[in-house]
Amino acid sequence: MTLLSRIFGLLRDITLATLFGASGGTDAFLVAFKIPNFMRRLFGEGAFSQAFVPVFSEYKETRSREELQDLINHVAGKLGGILLLITIIGSVAAPALVWLFAPGFHDEPERFQLTAEMLHITFSYIFFISLVAFAGGILNSFNQFSVPAFTPVLLNLTMIAAAIWLSPLMDEPLMALAWGVALAGLLQFLLQLPFLKKLGLIPKPSFKRHHDGVAKILKLMLPAVIGSSVAQINLLLDTIIASFLVAGSVSWLYYSDRLLEFPLGIFGIAIATVILPALSKQHARDSADEFNQTLNWAVRLVLIIAIPACIGLFTLAGPILASLFQYGEFTASDTYLSSLSLMAYMTGLPAMILIKILAPGFYARQDTKTPVRIGIIAMVSNMVMNLLFVVPLVIVDYEAPHIGLALATSCSAYLNAFLLYRGLRKIEVFRPVKGWAKLLMQITIAGATMVVAILWITPELSQWASWAAIDRVAHIAGIIGMAVVIYFVTLMLVGLHPIQLKRSS
Repeated sequence: MTLLSRIFGLLRDITLATLFGASGGTDAFLVAFKIPNFMRRLFGEGAFSQAFVPVFSEYKETRSREELQDLINHVAGKLGGILLLITIIGSVAAPALVWLFAPGFHDEPERFQLTAEMLHITFSYIFFISLVAFAGGILNSFNQFSVPAFTPVLLNLTMIAAAIWLSPLMDEPLMALAWGVALAGLLQFLLQLPFLKKLGLIPKPSFKRHHDGVAKILKLMLPAVIGSSVAQINLLLDTIIASFLVAGSVSWLYYSDRLLEFPLGIFGIAIATVILPALSKQHARDSADEFNQTLNWAVRLVLIIAIPACIGLFTLAGPILASLFQYGEFTASDTYLSSLSLMAYMTGLPAMILIKILAPGFYARQDTKTPVRIGIIAMVSNMVMNLLFVVPLVIVDYEAPHIGLALATSCSAYLNAFLLYRGLRKIEVFRPVKGWAKLLMQITIAGATMVVAILWITPELSQWASWAAIDRVAHIAGIIGMAVVIYFVTLMLVGLHPIQLKRSS
């Protein structure tokens, strides 16, 4: 379902790139969408989920059904009240938020005003999508992963419909996208309700002043707001700096980031979503060996996928962008400049996926303080590296200074992943099993073989623009399919067989 969601996400981005290109107006919408999306990661599937699921799993394992329903009711009341207040304040303070998150827009009144107007509309997304994450946390704890993973498809379909059919009817076509985002939040929430009803756990908001479970969730959530959202904070910092660069910089980073999110979502977020309830239950049952086994399985699996995804997307950055986005208003220059930041992002993909897997090792133990300390270190490092990488590129008048922002994000991700790994080793809840050196050697051999094959058969980037859309897609699909086959066949030839990826190992 996550794969399906990401495919529709790509179709959405293809639609936006074709109809609107990479312009100042597109930059305005992306900022207006990024701000509530950032808040969603903080109050929705980020800090809230990582605080809520462990406590909910503990209640599920050790308390009665009535106490479980009582927890849901009080969380719904407290969360709904806080979200409603944030939504109202954010909508009213939209111009101030635009000034804060995209200060470079202030010198361009029209773009600044357009961003603020769209943010007035998109901010309501936070209220509904955070409730979606709340409902999804309940369903995930009952091993129902499909529906929560499918809900983003509704966002993508709604935005595609708004771009194609609503935008021609509006004086400012991009405003249609803002209304699409707002509607999508409501639709995603409504989709979850029948499945909660089937479990007999429909939230009935209660507003009791104090509830032990809610207090515990809030206590865990406060530090997790920073710890679980470091990547999003880094991306927002990138947006702030990019707003001072040439028009289009925000869009180039966006389209390259969207391709980064494809493997990150399918393999990183999806596996992390599955293991958090499992780790929480294992911790509640004091099953240290199972806890370690689950972490080892998850890290082993994502490395087998993340490393080839990293080198494959790095090698094919230009052709993939040309095949997906280089139509209509999206030019060859946009493809080239987006490919530079995509390659920089790809260097950090393994670390970004590892962060998604290692952090639940702390959250499942109801330890949110350690990840927050690590998150602060990584965030500060990212800010410093942003300046170190971007300023020299601006001084020498390099054509794509935004590449420095992507590279800084990747470097800070490696620091974050290393510190999380070291922390888990220090408290002895993660102990790598035998065979890691052999596994990494097998992945390296298979990855190198795959890259040689890709370079051998991939045409020059200039040729792609001369082909029709169907030919581009067919070519890139064929190359990727061949690369996948070569990679896994090589893995088997050097001794790694699918049976070894079973969770019991």
